Amino acid sequence: QVQLVESGGGLVQAGGSLRLSCAASGRFFSNYAMGWFRQAPGKEREFVARINWSGGNTYYADSVKGRFTISRDNARNTMYLQMGSLKPEDTAVYSCAQDRTQMRSRVLVAPSEYAYWGQGTQVTVSS
Repeated sequence: QVQLVESGGGLVQAGGSLRLSCAASGRFFSNYAMGWFRQAPGKEREFVARINWSGGNTYYADSVKGRFTISRDNARNTMYLQMGSLKPEDTAVYSCAQDRTQMRSRVLVAPSEYAYWGQGTQVTVSS
């Protein structure tokens, strides 16, 4: 069984930065692509970024491209999301998720492509 635990959320002013972490338990973390999603109140869950199993390929939603960076440390079973130039519209609960199939490098943005989810961490950006 895989467990994912996010941390690093909080309150930040517009233009500021935060780094989110996603710690994974369970075996074979390095075999799976990972993703970040977010959900704002009253809105559907939204894809943010994805990193393949090796960390060599990344993909971002247009809304965060150039401001956010996804990375992973397979030795520590941890994934990160460095967020910069934050805007009020980035306010949401951010969740990490693990691909449901090993070794996929395709760009997959649908939540249904991910099998395990963390509980989420709140990010609030004030104007």
